[in-house]
Amino acid sequence: MINISELCAVAVEAGKAILEVYNSDDFEVELKSDNSPLTRADLASHDLIKERLNSLYPDIPILSEEGKEIEFDKRKEWDKFWMIDPLDGTKEFIKRNGDFTVNIALIENKEPVLGVIHVPVTNETYFSDFENGSYKIEKEEKAKRINVSSKSADEQLIVVQSRSHSGEEESDFYSNYKIKERLSRGSSLKICMVAEGKAELYFRSGPTWEWDTAAGHAILEAAGGYIINKSKSTLVYNKQILKNFGFIVSSFEIN
Repeated sequence: MINISELCAVAVEAGKAILEVYNSDDFEVELKSDNSPLTRADLASHDLIKERLNSLYPDIPILSEEGKEIEFDKRKEWDKFWMIDPLDGTKEFIKRNGDFTVNIALIENKEPVLGVIHVPVTNETYFSDFENGSYKIEKEEKAKRINVSSKSADEQLIVVQSRSHSGEEESDFYSNYKIKERLSRGSSLKICMVAEGKAELYFRSGPTWEWDTAAGHAILEAAGGYIINKSKSTLVYNKQILKNFGFIVSSFEIN
């Protein structure tokens, strides 16, 4: 049985490891093979989460952004595994705007069934429980239940957009709705904003890695929301190519 409190504690501990780098003057920014920035914080968080999860749940394999070289022939046999993003929003981390997170998800049969997202700078933690919905912990206070907005698609909506990724396709999508306000956030915080009812829509046109969405996916759905591919199909995980090619996050069902 998975202990959600233990998982939240692991994410918080990883967040503290990230903050040690964040609050220093030495970022040691390198480049990954896809030219996205990599910092010591990514690796510190990855190593800590991997060590803790292996200790707590030695029988559950781990798929992480910093360990994605695992061959498909091996991982395709997994019916349950952890999918983690040790530092989601590395660009926001380097910009020092605070919009980065630690993401931990449990995948079962290609679906995220549990998610934890921790925000190191604000010390906020979002999590979903198997049976009891989604919650948010603010600065070590008691967990509070969160739910998506009750607005319908034809009402005045708040949309959340990426700080680092936006374009014409995104504008075209939002033109189908009555937009009251546009907010900008980084990392998986955009999905969290829909999950807790602070926005109703988030559209991502470009590709993302599966670990970018897995934890948020679990939290969003447990809060009553929806996430689908741009083609309106279901997001599934542990594909041969570990990417989503655009998606829609909403508080209401999109047909």
